[in-house]
Order: sequence, then structure tokens, then C-alpha cells
Amino acid sequence: MRNETPAAPDDDSAPGDGLVKAGVVIFGIGAVATLVTVAPLFLGTDPFPTVAYTVSMLMGVGFAVAAAGVLRSIAAQRRQARRASATQLPAR
Repeated sequence: MRNETPAAPDDDSAPGDGLVKAGVVIFGIGAVATLVTVAPLFLGTDPFPTVAYTVSMLMGVGFAVAAAGVLRSIAAQRRQARRASATQLPAR
């Protein structure tokens, strides 16, 4: 049983993972704000103040942050692949 449990947790985080996670949280906040600001249109109540509509813009910001994290991860993987292929190729 002892050999089945790793002694130390592996760090599987790659560059850009933090940005993707933060982008998902920001996007979620913006999505909830969007639903809240649209609700008065269907309920026939008074609309929310402009600040509520501004918070709903976080949806796009979150998407952009997550996309930046994905691009950063792609760039890191490409650098790693180039390094691996450079060390495996024989010198000419």
C-alpha cells in the first residue's frame, strides 16, 4: 500500500494555468452579472444602475485573460518541444 501513494504531490501546473483559472472565475462573475442585469427586462421591473452593466463587462475580460493563459501555455509547450528536438538531433 505504501508504494501506491506518492510521497510528494506532483506539480502538474504549466505556464498559463493560473491565468486560465483566473479567467474562468472572472468570466463566471461577468456571466452572473449579465444574467442579473437582463432579468429586469423579463420581470418588468426597473433596470439596474450603470455599475451593474459595467460589471457584466467582466465576461469579456475573463475570456481574454483565459485566452492569454492558453496562448502562454502553447508558447511554453512549443519552446519545450524545440528544446527536446534540438537535443535529440545529431550534429551535422
